[in-house]
Amino acid sequence: MNTITREAIETFLHGQVSAWNANDKDAFLDHYRRLAPGGLSIEYVGRSLGDGWPVLEGMWQQQNAKIEIEEVTAIVNGNEVACHNRNKVKGSTVAIDTIELYRFGDNGQLSVRYFIRQP
Repeated sequence: MNTITREAIETFLHGQVSAWNANDKDAFLDHYRRLAPGGLSIEYVGRSLGDGWPVLEGMWQQQNAKIEIEEVTAIVNGNEVACHNRNKVKGSTVAIDTIELYRFGDNGQLSVRYFIRQP
């Protein structure tokens, strides 16, 4: 039985985006650490699945200065979430849409899958 609450999931979703947009790496990573104490896996769909911690670190290093995230919608069903985010390239009119799937496991594991529409 899953013990994660809808409130905890929504706090994570909105909090990590807010921290990203505020360029607050510590707060961004803390949102993940709190809900993934048992491990984190991240997959960019079409590429291989990876250990989420180095993937998250690389994402921050490569993209945070370039991208501002707009939350379009999030649908929470139990311990799974589907999000549509618009990743706006700073200083341009380019936006990259993503569908992001999150699964929060009973064992404290978080699995994330990113579907990225290229501009």
